Amino acid sequence: MNRTATLIAAGILAATFQTSAYSQAKGEALAKPCMGCHAVDTKKAGPAFKDVAAKNKGANADKLIAGMKAKPMHAGVLKSTKEDDLKSIATWILSL
Repeated sequence: MNRTATLIAAGILAATFQTSAYSQAKGEALAKPCMGCHAVDTKKAGPAFKDVAAKNKGANADKLIAGMKAKPMHAGVLKSTKEDDLKSIATWILSL
């Protein structure tokens, strides 16, 4: 019984890791249009994504999206990006 429970737990953990890795890769890929103004590690026209993550530590994706929507310079990207994709991008940024 213990062996079965261990195998089930290991399977759930592996599936969770794979899903998380996929979600992170998806968020990073969706953020490519943002890279004209942002970079992961360095400031460009906009702050580095790692700085955004540090500033919003403990926040959730919805709060970060609300902050993005409050800034007029994001209007073009926000208009052409689906809400689910925005959530993926925000989750990826917060993971940095």
